Amino acid sequence: MKTVGQPLVRADGRAKVTGAAHYSAEMQVPGMVYGVLVTSGIAKGRIVEVDGGAAERGSGVLAVLTPKNALRLPGKPQGEPPDRVVQVLQDDRILYSNQPVAVVVADTLERATHAALLVRVRAEAEPHSVKVERELDRASPHDIIAGGRKQEPDSSRGDLAQGLAQADARVEELYEVPPETHNPMEPHATIAAWTGADRVTIYDSSQWVFSVRNKVAMAFALPKENVRVFTKFVGGAFGCKGSPWSHVIIAALAAKQVGRPVKLVLTRPQMFGMVGGRPQTRQLVAVGARKDGQLTALRHQSTSATSRFDTFVEAAALQARHLYACPNIETRHRIVRLDIGTPTFMRAPGESSGSFALESALDELAHALGIDPLELRLKNYAETDPSEGKPFSSKSLRQCYAEGSRRFGWEKRAATPRSQTRSGMLVGMGMATASYPANFSPANAVARILPDGSAQVESGTIDLGTGTYTVMAQVAADALGLSYDKVRFDLGDSEMPEAPISAGSMTAASVGSAVLVTCGALRDKLVQLAVSDASSPLRGARPADVRVEEGRLSAQGRSDTYAELVRRAGGKPIEARSRAAPGEERKKYTSLGFGAQFAEVLVDPDLGTIRVSRMVGVFAPGRILNARTARSQLMGGMVWGIGMALHEHAVYDEKLGRIMSRDLSDYHVPCNADVEVVEPYFIEEKDEHVNPAGVKGVGELGLCGAAAAIANAVYNATGKRIRRLPITPDKLL
Repeated sequence: MKTVGQPLVRADGRAKVTGAAHYSAEMQVPGMVYGVLVTSGIAKGRIVEVDGGAAERGSGVLAVLTPKNALRLPGKPQGEPPDRVVQVLQDDRILYSNQPVAVVVADTLERATHAALLVRVRAEAEPHSVKVERELDRASPHDIIAGGRKQEPDSSRGDLAQGLAQADARVEELYEVPPETHNPMEPHATIAAWTGADRVTIYDSSQWVFSVRNKVAMAFALPKENVRVFTKFVGGAFGCKGSPWSHVIIAALAAKQVGRPVKLVLTRPQMFGMVGGRPQTRQLVAVGARKDGQLTALRHQSTSATSRFDTFVEAAALQARHLYACPNIETRHRIVRLDIGTPTFMRAPGESSGSFALESALDELAHALGIDPLELRLKNYAETDPSEGKPFSSKSLRQCYAEGSRRFGWEKRAATPRSQTRSGMLVGMGMATASYPANFSPANAVARILPDGSAQVESGTIDLGTGTYTVMAQVAADALGLSYDKVRFDLGDSEMPEAPISAGSMTAASVGSAVLVTCGALRDKLVQLAVSDASSPLRGARPADVRVEEGRLSAQGRSDTYAELVRRAGGKPIEARSRAAPGEERKKYTSLGFGAQFAEVLVDPDLGTIRVSRMVGVFAPGRILNARTARSQLMGGMVWGIGMALHEHAVYDEKLGRIMSRDLSDYHVPCNADVEVVEPYFIEEKDEHVNPAGVKGVGELGLCGAAAAIANAVYNATGKRIRRLPITPDKLL
C-alpha cells in the first residue's frame, strides 16, 4: 500500500472552507417553506388546548399543526431498539419538557418563528420526577445494546466477597457523571419533499441514512424504495444524530399536509431534551488489592437515567469486564425511569462515563497502597480477556504506557499531593487507561472503473467530519493500484449500497473493509478480463503474475491499462459489488482499541480554578488509514475530555422538570482559551483478526480515560478527590 496511512489533506476540505459543501439545511428545494416547532413547557401531563388562532392569522402562515389537526400516520413511527420512540403530534400526552406539541409552517423562517411565538398551549400538569436520586428504589436491570448487539446487564466471575476479604487495601466509592447534552455546531435539520402521494425525499443531518429511510417508510406505510434520504455533510453528530427523532417525522408530515417541501431546523434550546444526550450515571466501584498491588476484587455497578416511555442503558461497567487481570469481577447495570427525553449514545457511550469511575478508583487504590498509579496498572495487565479467557486480537497497551509516560515525563510526578508548584499554582499529574471496543458491522460497497481509467467508489455511509471521504479513497486507491487523485469516493445516499450507522468508531473498520474487499474484487475482475481478452497485450498471462500500478496492468514485459480495458468492453464502466461482514474468526478473539492518557493541571490554591496545561495520549487503534485525520480525531476526543472533566453539565430544575442550561452561554464546553498543549500519538498495530481493513477506530478512543486522567491530576495537585463531575472551583474550595 502506498496511500493508506499517509497524512493526506481532506478530500472535502476545500469545499467546506469555501462554502461549496452543502449541509442538509442548505439544500435548495423549489417551493420550500419553513417549519418551526412549538415545545412543551411542562415535564408531564396532557394537552388541553393548542390555540393557534393568532399564529394562523399571521402573514405567510400556511398551517399550525397540532395533535388535533395533524394527519394521522398510517404506520408505526418506530422500529426495534435502538430506534427511538418519538412524539409526532399523534396524541395529547406530554412526556418531557421541550417535547414537540405543535409545528408552524410559513413561507419564510422569520414568519414561521414569529407565528410559533404566538401559539398558546394550555396543558394539565401531572407530578413529575427528573432526579435519579429520588427513584433509586425503583432501579431495575435491562439488557444492554452495545456494539450493535445485546449484552447481559450483569456479569460475575469468581467470588467477589472473598476477594474483598483477601484485600490489604480497599476502595469503595460512589462516582457520578451528570447529564450531558449534545451540542454539535450544526443543529438537527431536516428537509422533506414529497413527489405525489407516495414518494418522499429527505435531506437530513444524520449518522445513518438507512435508519431515516426505514423510519419514514414505516411511519407513512411506504415501501422503503419510495423514500430517498441524502446526508452529504454533517456538522458534528457524536451519537445524537444516530436515530431519527421526532422532528424528522414531523417535517415529513407537515410537508405532506401543506403540499410543499418543508425545512425544519431545531433551535439551540430545542436541542436540550428532544434529541438525547449522555444520561446521568451513579457508579459504585469497589476494588481491592494485596500489598504488592495485585487486584483481588473488582466490582463496578452503574445506575443510569432513562425516560419512562423508552429505554437507553449507559453501559458504563462493561469495560471492567475486560480491562484488568483480576480473579473476582462483578458488574451490574441498572436504569432509573424519569420524566425526561430519552438519552442516547454520546461520544464513547459507556466507556467515557465508566472510565471516569473505574480509573479514578484505581488511582485511589494506588494512593492507598503507596504504589505508582502506572505501576499498579502494569501489575494487573491483562494478557487475555478476563471475562471470557479469549486472546485479544491485538493489544499494544504496554507500549502505550511506556511511550506515553516517556513523552509526558511521568517520572517527574510527585507522589505526594500539593507538593509541586509553578508560579504560585499547584501542579498535578494524573494518568488513566483508555479502551474502546473495535466494532465491526456488515457493510456494502460498489466500485467502478470509468472510461478514463479513474475509479468511482460508493457506499451509503456518512462522513461526520471524521474524514470518511478521504480515507475510503485512500483504501480504494491502494486496492485498485491507482493514485489517490484518480479515485473518487461518494456517500450519503440511501440508494447506494447499504452501510451501518456511522457510530461506535466502526465506519473505517466496516466500510473500509467493504471498500477493500470490493476494490480487490474489481481489480481481480480487471486482471481476468485482460488475460482472457484476445485484444489485450496480456492475453494468456497467468493472473498471479499480473502487477497493477497506476492503473496499468503489467506481466512479463507486456502491459495494458484500465482505460483500454473499458474501451474494449464497450466504453461502459466495469463494476464490482461486494460485502464485508464479521465471520467466525472474529468470535475467537476480544477486539479492543487501547491507549494511555496523561494530564497535567495547574490549580489556583485560592480560587480553585483549574487549567489543563498539558495532555499526552498514546493509542493503539489498529491500522491507521490517514495519519492526519486519525490525529485530529484523537485530539478532538482528548479536548472533549477537558469539557467532560471541567465543564459539561445539563442542569435540571426539579420544580419545572426542565433543563435550565439550554444554550452555549449556560452549557459550557471548552473553547480555544481552555485548551493548551494536547498531544496525541499512536502505535500502529497489524491486526489480522479484527476485520479485513485491520482497523479498530479512533473517534471515541481519544475521549476514554481523559476525564479520569484530569481528575486524578487534580487530586495530585490539591489532595482533594472529586468524584462528581464536572470538577468546578466550588468543589475544591
